[in-house]
Parts: sequence; C-alpha cells; structure tokens
Amino acid sequence: MKTIKIGCVLGLIAFFSTGCEKLLEEHPQSQVVPSFFNSASGVLGGIAGVYNDIRSDWGTEGFTVEMQGGTDEFLQGASSGGSPVYTYNGLNSGNFGAAWNVAFQDINTLNGVLQYGQTVDLPDATRRQYLAQAKFLRGFWYFYLVQTFGDVPLHTTFITVPSQADSRQPVAQVYEQIIKDLTEAATDLPNQPTAPFLGKAATKPVAQLLLAKAYLTRGWLNNTADDFTQAASICADIIANKGTYGLDLWQDFGDAFLPANDYGKESMFVSDHSSDPKYGYYTVGGQAAGGAAQNLTPWLTNWNYPTNSTVNAYKNAAGTLVFAGPSGMLRDSYYGRPFIRMRPNSYKWPSGDNSGKNYFLDQAFTKRDVDSRFANSFYTVYIANTSVTNTATTANNSRGIGYTTVVGVDTTVLFTDYEVAGAPQFIGTRPFKGIVVPPSLWNNAIYPALKKFMDPSRGANINDPSTRPVVLYRFSDVYLTGAEAYLKAGDATKAAALINVVRQRAAYRKTNTAVQNTAAVTAMTITPADLTVDFILDERSREFFGEWQRWQDLVRTRSLVRRVKAWNPEAAPYIQDFNMLRPIPQSQIDRVVDGPKFPQNPGY
Repeated sequence: MKTIKIGCVLGLIAFFSTGCEKLLEEHPQSQVVPSFFNSASGVLGGIAGVYNDIRSDWGTEGFTVEMQGGTDEFLQGASSGGSPVYTYNGLNSGNFGAAWNVAFQDINTLNGVLQYGQTVDLPDATRRQYLAQAKFLRGFWYFYLVQTFGDVPLHTTFITVPSQADSRQPVAQVYEQIIKDLTEAATDLPNQPTAPFLGKAATKPVAQLLLAKAYLTRGWLNNTADDFTQAASICADIIANKGTYGLDLWQDFGDAFLPANDYGKESMFVSDHSSDPKYGYYTVGGQAAGGAAQNLTPWLTNWNYPTNSTVNAYKNAAGTLVFAGPSGMLRDSYYGRPFIRMRPNSYKWPSGDNSGKNYFLDQAFTKRDVDSRFANSFYTVYIANTSVTNTATTANNSRGIGYTTVVGVDTTVLFTDYEVAGAPQFIGTRPFKGIVVPPSLWNNAIYPALKKFMDPSRGANINDPSTRPVVLYRFSDVYLTGAEAYLKAGDATKAAALINVVRQRAAYRKTNTAVQNTAAVTAMTITPADLTVDFILDERSREFFGEWQRWQDLVRTRSLVRRVKAWNPEAAPYIQDFNMLRPIPQSQIDRVVDGPKFPQNPGY
C-alpha cells in the first residue's frame, strides 16, 4: 500500500513519516459526524488525528512538567515559573489536566473509527490493521487517564449528541477495557511498521509492551500475582521475538539518542515532528516557545549557559557561586536554547536518613566510572564557542594571569561529579581558563543539562522547536518492565537476568579497550539478592531520566510520596497521600450539570 494523502474533517494536520513520506493532510471543518467514517480515508484520517494529538502533549513544556515535576528526579530551574506541579503546593483542579479534554476527544474519535470502520470498503487485512491501530490508541489514552486520575468516564461508543451528564467508572472496569483493547490490538497489528503507518507507529510489540505495563500497574493496585506473571510473560515473548520485530538494544547506550537512530532498532513508539510550514506547527525562524505539537524537550533542562558561563565566577563566603566577568559561551545549536525549567535533583540533604547524599549522584547515577549512562545523558563539558580576553587585573579574576580563550579548544565550563579544591577558577593550585563547577556549586541557575534530546539540526534557527521525534518507548523498557514484573511475581533470578542485560549494555564505552569493557560488565552485574523495588526505580532513573515516565513509575510502585519526601526538598513539605492521583480538571466538573455531580478526587 502506498502512503496516502487525503482530506478529512478533524481540524488538524497530521502525518506519519521518517521525515519525507507524509501520510496525510487534513483540512479543518466544524465537527466529526458518523458519515465521516463511511470511507477508508475517513477512518484513516480519524486515526491520524489521534496521533497528531499525542504530538500535542508529549514533548511540549506543560505536559513534560506534569510527567516529571514533583518527583525524586527533578527540581525547579531558575525559570520554572513556579508551577504547583513541582511542589504540590496549591495543585488543584484549575491548574492541572490539559490532556484530559484531548484524551476524551480522541477516545470519541476512535470509538467512531471502531464503530463505523467495521463495514468500510477496505480489504480485510487493511481493515484489521486500521481497527487495531484504533484499539491500541484507545488503550493508550485510557491507560494514561486511569494512572493519572483513577476512576474516569468509560466511553466505548461514538457520541454524536451533546450531553451535560457524565460519570466516572471504577478503575477495575477501565483496566478491563484497556487490557481488552491492547490484547486485540496486539493480535492484528503488524510485527513492524507497515504503510501507511510508517516511522514508529504502533506495532504488535508496542501493543504488547503497553499491555504488559497495564498488567503490571493493575497488579500493583490489587497485589495480583496473575497480573505480574502475565506482564513478565509478555515481556519475555517480546524479547524472544526481537528479531522478528526488528528490535534490539544498541551496543552503546549513547547511540540510542543519536538523531540518526531516532527511528532505529531501539525506538519502539515515537511521535513525529516537522518544521514544514504546511503543517502549521510554527514558523521556521520564528523562535516559537510553546504551543501545540512543538517539541521543546531539548531545551527544558538547559541552564542559561550564554549568560552564566562567566569566567571570573567565584565562591562567596557562604559557599555560593557568584557569576562575574564576561561569559565564555554564546547560544548555539549544539548546546541548545536555555529554557531553565527543571534541573536534576542534586540537593544534598543536611540531615535525616539521606544525610550527606543527593539523589542525582548518590542514589541514581552511582558507579559513574563503569556506567556510561551519566556521561551519555548529561553535558559536563562546555567548549568555548566565543573568544574571551581576560586580563590579570580584570575584576574577580583570582588566577593572577591574563589569557584569551581559544574557540573550539578551551573548556569554558567543566562540571565535575566530585569536589575540586580551588574551584571555580583553579584545579588545586593550577589556574583554569574557564570555571570548574563541582556539585557543591550547582544551583537552579547552573547544573549539568540533559543532552539526550539535543537537536543540532536547528542550524541558524537555533531557537526553533526541535523536529526530532519524541520517543515514548524504547526497547530497554521491555527488559526493565519485565524485571519488575518478575520481581513482583517472586522470581528474582529472572528479574536480575533482565536487568543485567540493560546494565551490561550500559557498561560499554567505545573509548574503552576490550579488557576495560569486560571489567566494567563484571562491575555492573548484579545478583538476585541485590534486587528491590527501589533498586529497579533507581535503575529506571539511570536508563530513562527525562523520558516522560517518572511520575507514572513512582505512582505505579506506590512509591511517590515516600521517595519525594526522602529526596525532593521542594515538594517534601507539601506532598500528601492523595497526590497519588491528580485533580480532575474543573472544566470537566463544571460541564456536568445534568444528573449527579461529577466527583472530584479526594483532597482537592
């Protein structure tokens, strides 16, 4: 089947591609009506519109904060805006839940596809594939909703008549529908991406992974051994058939994040992005800073390096870094646009069970000498991209020498993961041309930034959103989901075996010798006795830091409140048990005026 270009009535523009083959163009009309789904193009357009809406959440600023803020991994950056999502202080029905309306709009569209697509004029195999896509996407959205809000409205038929009545169905019923949808989707989806659903749209193993996650999450809710066993078995099946599915791990963890590999063997499910003006997401060169379908992921954890890379920064009497002197960096496409929204949680606890420790270095990214994931995930070296002349007599230059930095050669900022005597202007007694910033000097304005998602293709338009796809699921998630399921099912041996695949991959470095890589593998290998739920959560931090999973990981394992209180100083004073669910948006509550009132979650 060739890639299709059609017109439809969803009021969106959507596409599937690997960058050149577009699936479709859509032209806005007023509403979706049943007759819309009476053609193959209408059914396909409905599915494509839902994919477009995923693009309008994952990768955008607000949704990214909702999925990662207020966890053990992140604190606020200097320009966070003070959202209550980070702290839970003031979190309420009026400031959370932008995805609620999108999700239910999409669910209704998918219900139309499933209801009317049964009789559309299509070859049987094509019809099954289309309907399987719709079932997957409905399961995908309901899985997000039930994890986030608990009991939610459960609609499986196409609504054509507006209603001001609605109700919430129990979590158990929602999970039954999710599991039914994903099971049926996995049966009929192709093993690998097939036209017109190109790029990395849903396939059989993607549906299986989401199904395993649904079983695992329901198992945690109900402590159901059968659910854990099901989740483990599904993950084992995906791994056993990885060749059939065209999936595998890259030998080097860092290769999973190379732009050239965005659609490669480790990426399972992605949301595409484009700068083509015909799709209307933003104007190229317009420096768009937020909006539907704009991928801002690369910039969100960036600190303000163009301003704060000051070569004469010094440590004051309180031990705080003070910025001074000219900055040794300019904004460029390699280091990206500085949004300064969130930063790795490097707060060092002064007392308590974690006294003297910070989550980032002492709990998550341990064994940095043999585990490549810290080095492959964060910028720690900023090479001068502008020349700065710093005389010996310039204010706050304590080095006693003058010099001019060499572009492309000299290091302007060096983040170390250990304390350095003489920092920031010296390493011991040796003057340093730039500044050395050890952990004790990190704060909300200067810290190691995530580099996994950087998009150097911006060129001169360095302030535009990224056109790299947002990768929602990677193949390594199959191993870690399976490991968690096996551990909960009582088989720590199989759990450790799966985790060791991921850890031993992380031990590999291209710069190592074969002997060094072998030694690193040995050092990274764990035993069943090492495994706990907290170990798996730490492992997921190392593997998926910043990949839209953390809040759900902590909620699933019933660990959110405990770990936030243990590690996050901003949220610890405010988080309560009821924060395991998010507030129902007030707009939903206000719309329900017929019949019983629409209930809010407890505590809000």
